[in-house]
Amino acid sequence: MAKRISKCCRRNNHMTKKMASRQWYSRERHYVEELELCRLERMAVEYGDYHPLKVIIVTESRFKKVGHKESTSSSSSSCSSISNVDPLSGILDGTDPLSMFAATAEQVSTSTDSSRKKCQKEDYLGSDFEPWSSKRGEILARYTTTEKLSINLFLGSERGKPTTSGSAVSEKVRTRLEALDDLEEGSQKELLNLTQQDYISRIDELNQSLKDAWASDQKVKALKIVIQSVRISFPSRHDGLEVCGTCSKLLSDTTVIRFYPSKFVLITDILDTFGKLVYERIMSMCTDNQSALPANFTTDYVNDTAKETCLNWFFKIASIRELVPRFYVEVAILECNKFLSETGISESLPRLTSMIKGIGDPLVSVYARAYLCRVGMEVAPHLKDNLNQNFFDFLLTFKQIHSDVVQNQLVIQAVEIPIYLTLYSPAIDWMLRCISYRAPETLLTEMMERCRKLGNNALLLNSVMSAFRAEFIAARSMDFIGMIKECDESGFPKDYINCAEAWIDYTCKHFSKREVNTILADVIKHMTPDRAFEDAYTQLQSIITTVIAHFHDFAVLFYVEKFLPFLDMFQKESVRVEVCKSIMEAFNRNQQEATKDPVMLNALLHVCKTMHDSVNALTLEDEKRMLAHHINVLVRMVSFGRDFEQQLSFYVEARAMFCNLEPVLVQLIHSVNHLAMETKKVMKGNHSRKTASFVRACVAFCFITIPSLTSIFTRLNLYLHSGQVALANQCLSQADAFFKAAVSLVADVPKTIVIDGKIRSSEAFLLEFLSNFFSTLLVVPDHPEQGVLSLVRGLLNVIEDYAWEDNSDDKIWIYSSVLHLLAALCQESYLYHIDKVDSNDNLYGGDAKFLMEIGKLCDTLIGQILEHLKALGKENTLKRQSSLALLFFNSILAHGDLRNNKLNQLAINLWNLSQKHGYSDTKTMIKTLEYINRRSKKSESSHLSELAIRLPLQSRT
Repeated sequence: MAKRISKCCRRNNHMTKKMASRQWYSRERHYVEELELCRLERMAVEYGDYHPLKVIIVTESRFKKVGHKESTSSSSSSCSSISNVDPLSGILDGTDPLSMFAATAEQVSTSTDSSRKKCQKEDYLGSDFEPWSSKRGEILARYTTTEKLSINLFLGSERGKPTTSGSAVSEKVRTRLEALDDLEEGSQKELLNLTQQDYISRIDELNQSLKDAWASDQKVKALKIVIQSVRISFPSRHDGLEVCGTCSKLLSDTTVIRFYPSKFVLITDILDTFGKLVYERIMSMCTDNQSALPANFTTDYVNDTAKETCLNWFFKIASIRELVPRFYVEVAILECNKFLSETGISESLPRLTSMIKGIGDPLVSVYARAYLCRVGMEVAPHLKDNLNQNFFDFLLTFKQIHSDVVQNQLVIQAVEIPIYLTLYSPAIDWMLRCISYRAPETLLTEMMERCRKLGNNALLLNSVMSAFRAEFIAARSMDFIGMIKECDESGFPKDYINCAEAWIDYTCKHFSKREVNTILADVIKHMTPDRAFEDAYTQLQSIITTVIAHFHDFAVLFYVEKFLPFLDMFQKESVRVEVCKSIMEAFNRNQQEATKDPVMLNALLHVCKTMHDSVNALTLEDEKRMLAHHINVLVRMVSFGRDFEQQLSFYVEARAMFCNLEPVLVQLIHSVNHLAMETKKVMKGNHSRKTASFVRACVAFCFITIPSLTSIFTRLNLYLHSGQVALANQCLSQADAFFKAAVSLVADVPKTIVIDGKIRSSEAFLLEFLSNFFSTLLVVPDHPEQGVLSLVRGLLNVIEDYAWEDNSDDKIWIYSSVLHLLAALCQESYLYHIDKVDSNDNLYGGDAKFLMEIGKLCDTLIGQILEHLKALGKENTLKRQSSLALLFFNSILAHGDLRNNKLNQLAINLWNLSQKHGYSDTKTMIKTLEYINRRSKKSESSHLSELAIRLPLQSRT
């Protein structure tokens, strides 16, 4: 390298030649004294003085204005002790002005409705009543389908226009109702082959569009959206609001029967939105010219315009010919009866209950009853008779489930009767939940008797036990057991695994591991024959999740004899991996202490091995990181105390098991390095042959493992770290091997690397690594057979040959760092040392030949830096030239002996060059001069005063 650089230096101009011929002179450093000078000045703080944790005393002065002048006589001041004072809260008096405006704007529209509903319902529905919204997500998640769905969208004409603001209210309403009749001229568009998610997304979008249209006073458009959301073609006229009613026609369609419960949830969401909008619209008519209606208002408070509008809605609903849509739309606006009559709701509920008898399909019928019960509980929770009547009517028609029409439909759709019966569960459960809410115990007795008359149907028994209070059920537990034993399980089977799933939670809470082991053994006994476990992975996974949720001590968990055999039933790889991840997540969450328990370790290694073996070429990087994280937690939690050889054996075994996950290998290398340092600490420097042999084994582990990693910067940093550990343990030859491997690897660093999916330049990461490497090389002793500073020279050759980016100054930054290293190597005693390792300051003892070799390297580097500065001047990159010239000046100022005239003159030339073309940072240069002047006041640096005089500060102007 020296020969190549010398040739380059000879091509420099006269100034460059003159500078390059000068030898570097390092200033003598006194590190201990410099450290003391850099410490912050200590000041004694007396009790009572300011302290950052003291309570702040705020003095607030208030001045009262008289006329246009401030009256000081009326001024007053007060002092208060304020803790955690917000400087803005005093101005706003703790109130957000935007919140004030929003609250004012919403007060009129929401106060009447919310206060009225709250007063009416708080006596009947408490917080213990589970709302329908809590069931929505569960139903959508459970009742899914892979079949294609379709929707008939109704595209109405655009003739309906809103009237002007000057029209009378009654005329405006009449005009809009006429516009609804125009919708029959619209066209239909059928969307076919929709996936379940597409279907749900379409419904959700239209629901939001309905709200937006209504908010913008486009009522006709809003009704069109209701139609479009779920309309199905029926051979009937689209008569006025009947078209609106077609939003519920989809609920009479059971083409994809498995999806019907989810379809019910989605469509009733739109009906709920529609009913709420209509109610709020009529309510707003009642409050246009008067104050808000009282909580329990009567029809006397409702004006004629609101009543007329309300009647028009009910008249148009009555004109819908189809039963199902007419029923659902009327139920949606059931609460609007309050505007017409005090007994409107109580009179409508029995009539609507009777209407359902006309629905022939038992599945459609039971969900219609569920919707009526839901709306009834929301608007009139005190009317319980209607709830009971709906359920009893359902029981009378329950035998329709086994009719020929239903059976033929199930055959066409290839749905078995047990699957079909589960579709009834959400509707029956909800009806019974409404009925049983705060119901007397005698009602349960009546329900049990009715179930007996129906032959103890398992579907009904299951819903009854789920709905009524636990203490009521517990008191009749033996009666229920007898009924369950006698019931027919062909349609709704008494599933063993579902019972086991329920019992395991009770067992884990109230019994010991022996009873839990008994349950697990029994499940294995029942599910192993004929590989029955393959059809019950969901329940089996729930059981294992329950067990690990209750056993926080994994030492106890893995001593449950049947736990691992239970895991063996998860033969499907995807399910098996998920179970293993849940186990490791629980371990990561609950394990607080390190362990060396052999049973526990073998089990956890088996679990981690299962996760590791699932990794393939298609596995996502995020998934790999998550799996590696779980395994690394285990690696860090294993400790054999002072049995270091056993600890190393564990790491060797883990390396063989988890070789496909690079983060785990990295963790193992760090753990082995930590183990080597722990060995040194425990032995307290008493290195016997056995200890030295063990440390060399640790070093060998790292040296063998690092090349298997793919990330080049991970390898570089691990080579450096492992070399430092080897050096700290006096393994000099091994440390030298690590450092040489790092030097060789620098040449292979690519120009760009991928980080988080983005391509970035690698030079910044290379600069960071090299800076750390140079800091380590300060204390690395020279190899006796490889000459002075062989590692530094080898690294410089690699840096010289490296293909740096065009227009990059990174190589010069590195050369500046090397100059700092060489200056430190010239010191009589180095800044830091490695215990029991003789660095070059002890080996050479300030030998003149050693210092001369360092001086030659410095001169070579200076020549390279000056040549680069010259090249920047030719390429008109003067701003970079200015910046680098100031950088080199600061390096000389910090590390050079400026008492030498030649080095002093070089510094002055660099200072002038940095200002020559007006690109210098004036603020930085001013601070630099101030620093020089401060240093010059010390006796050992008095020569800097003359330098400061010779450093002009040029103005850009």
